[in-house]
Amino acid sequence: MRVGFIGLGNVGSKLAGSLLRNGFDLVVRDLDRSAAAELEAKGAGWAESPAEMAAGVDMVITCLPSPAASAAVMEAGDGILAGFASRDGAEAPIWAEMSTTDEAEVRRLAGLVSAAGGVAVDCPVSGGCHRAATGNISIFAGCDRATFERALPVLTAMGRNILHAGGVGSASILKVVTNYLASANLVSLCEALVTSKVAGIDLNTAYEAIRISSGNSFVHETESQVILNGSRDINFTMDLVQKDLSLFAAVAERAGVPLELSPVLIDIFDDAAARYGPREWSPNVVRRWEEATGVSVLAPGFPAEMIDDEPEVPGHEVVVTRG
Repeated sequence: MRVGFIGLGNVGSKLAGSLLRNGFDLVVRDLDRSAAAELEAKGAGWAESPAEMAAGVDMVITCLPSPAASAAVMEAGDGILAGFASRDGAEAPIWAEMSTTDEAEVRRLAGLVSAAGGVAVDCPVSGGCHRAATGNISIFAGCDRATFERALPVLTAMGRNILHAGGVGSASILKVVTNYLASANLVSLCEALVTSKVAGIDLNTAYEAIRISSGNSFVHETESQVILNGSRDINFTMDLVQKDLSLFAAVAERAGVPLELSPVLIDIFDDAAARYGPREWSPNVVRRWEEATGVSVLAPGFPAEMIDDEPEVPGHEVVVTRG
């Protein structure tokens, strides 16, 4: 299968690298061609436009920073839809949306893909940039079963745990749900670490107490470490949290769910982005509590960035067994 990949940012470049490492015939594109230099040096091809790419590959993956960016790449005159429409009637090409996006928007674009002769799957990732680098990240996939079966070999080359979430849009809902939970967990950990410090607890001891207790979580085992190191570098920025929280709020509003915690989280991250900048690392939201109490939440022995030290293993479908 020949695969095209558009969007070579922090996550996209790593996912594309996994495809290349696992032997796929890969064509790439980014607004900044220098982002593709390493992949091209390892054998990836380059597409001069999304349309050129879409006309010549079996599957086009987009991994972009916003729904607006995805729409532009899809609907421009030299976009993916134009490339799909120019094909000669061979097997329907796949558009795989790996961006964190709005489920209503991904369904709208999926309809346009179908009209242009293609099929769509939304397949966002979860698990952190460090796991994207090693192919051990999780991927949710929203599409019909036949499209899922076609896409699965590509998805298992990029990720370890692949979950068929349901129809198109379902994966995007689950992605913003899980990112919402991660943001809520991050804020609660910031409050817990600062409170522990002010109350006189050694922070290395606090970290271990949380890790071995009912308070443990994936966010604690990753983001708490870079908070305590002081780098706060998790390869995720304030503006991306703001985007994810707004997407979650939109899903809840369409579903008629009254939210209580979500508006508080939005206020916290809006304030943090205003204070420290929208491109500041998201774990630096802890500075709001550090400044309020006059303490620094730092401890020796923690890494400046997260590195996945687990070996890459073949990806597999996660089968839902309950219900």
